Amino acid sequence: MAEPAFWDHQERAQQVVAELKSLKSVLGPLDDVLRAARDLDELLEMADEDASLEREVVAEIERLESTLEELELKALLSGPYDNTGAILSIHARDGGTDANDWAQMLMRMYTLWAQKNEYDTAILDLQENEEAGIQNVTLAIRGPFAYGYLKNEQGIHRLVRISPFNAEGKRQTSFAAVDVSPEVSDAEEVEIDESDVRTDTFRASGAGGQHVNKTDSAIRLTHIPTGIVVQCQNERSQHKNRASAWKMLRARIARLEEERREAEQADKYKSKARVGFGSQIRNYFKHPDQRVKDTRTNHSEGNFDAVLDGNIQPFLDALLRWQVGKDE
Repeated sequence: MAEPAFWDHQERAQQVVAELKSLKSVLGPLDDVLRAARDLDELLEMADEDASLEREVVAEIERLESTLEELELKALLSGPYDNTGAILSIHARDGGTDANDWAQMLMRMYTLWAQKNEYDTAILDLQENEEAGIQNVTLAIRGPFAYGYLKNEQGIHRLVRISPFNAEGKRQTSFAAVDVSPEVSDAEEVEIDESDVRTDTFRASGAGGQHVNKTDSAIRLTHIPTGIVVQCQNERSQHKNRASAWKMLRARIARLEEERREAEQADKYKSKARVGFGSQIRNYFKHPDQRVKDTRTNHSEGNFDAVLDGNIQPFLDALLRWQVGKDE
C-alpha cells in the first residue's frame, strides 16, 4: 500500500484495503487477548496481596472471554468467500402493499446493521412501489466478513402486524424474500461464457417528471444455463448499469458454486439441509406480542423495534453456531 502506484488500479487497491481490514479485524483482537492474558498473570499476583482488586480481575476475565468468543465465531467464517462483501437482494412477496413496505423495512434493517459495523453500503438496483415501499432492491454491503455473516439471511422473512394500510385495522401477514451472494472481484475465477448470457436493454422506471429516464439505459442479464436473471437500472449510464449487472451475475454464479461445494460437504454440517431462497427462516411479530424468532436456531429477541433498528447480530452469531452443530 505504500507503493506510489498503489492507487493507479482502483479496484485492485480496494481489494487490498478490504483484505487488510479483514486481517486486522482478527489480528487486532487476537493481539489484545494475548497481551491482556500476560497482564492478567500480574494482576492475579497483585490480587493475592490486595483483595480490593478482585472485582477488576473478574471484569477483565469476563472481557477476555467475550473477546475470545467473538474470535471463535470469526473462526467459523472459513468459507472461500466469507471474508468478502455481500450482494443482498430483497423482494416483496405475498401481502400486497404491506409486503412492499416490509421489504423497505428490511432494507433499512440491513443498512443500519451495516452502519453499526462500519461497513459501506451502495444501492445497485431499486424499484419503488407506487403506493408505498419497494418492489425490490439490491444492495452491496462491503466490510470484513460481510458475506460470511449475511449468507444465512437468505430465505423468506415473515411479518405479522396490524396493517397501517388497512382501514379496518386488521392483522396482516406479509412476506419478503432475501437473497445473498458474495461480491467477487474481476480477479476471481468465476467462469461465465458470454455466449450463455442474453442481454436486454430497457427504459428505467422512475417517478416521472423531469427526472424520468428517456433512454434505454437499464440492463437485464439472463444466464441461460441456470436461468439466473439480474438487472440494474440505478445509473443513468448504460455502461455503469452493465458493469453492475455483470458484477451481480458473477456474484450469483459464485453463490451457486458455493452451494454445490456445501452440498458435497454436508456431512461436516451434520447433514443439515441448507436453507434456500424460498424457505421461511424468520418470523417478526408486531402483534399481538412483540418478538422476532428464527425458525432454524429458535433464537428469539423480545424487542421488535431494536431488531428492525439493525440489532441482528445475535441472530447471525446463533446461525454460525447452528450451522456447524455446536449447540447440539
